[in-house]
Amino acid sequence: MTKAEIVNEISGKTGFDKGSVQTIVEVFMNSVKNSMIGGENVYLRGFGSFIIKKRAQKTARNISKKQTITIPAHNIPAFKPCKTFVNAVKKNTK
Repeated sequence: MTKAEIVNEISGKTGFDKGSVQTIVEVFMNSVKNSMIGGENVYLRGFGSFIIKKRAQKTARNISKKQTITIPAHNIPAFKPCKTFVNAVKKNTK
């Protein structure tokens, strides 16, 4: 499902015009993104959590150059769905 499809579905179910719904969806996504950039996790009850995972420093190999490189510690964004969300997806598996 794309952002445009989400906007169309919300617009159809609520009766709001697509322009307003698109603005709301984009503001929501920017709020989540800015919170995570600022180091905060975002918790949405009944849906899931947008969390920041910390990756430790590690040593890796560049096989083509035959070099050992060090990858510094860093953070990555991740989504962790709530249990009811996970169970609903599992039940719908064929």
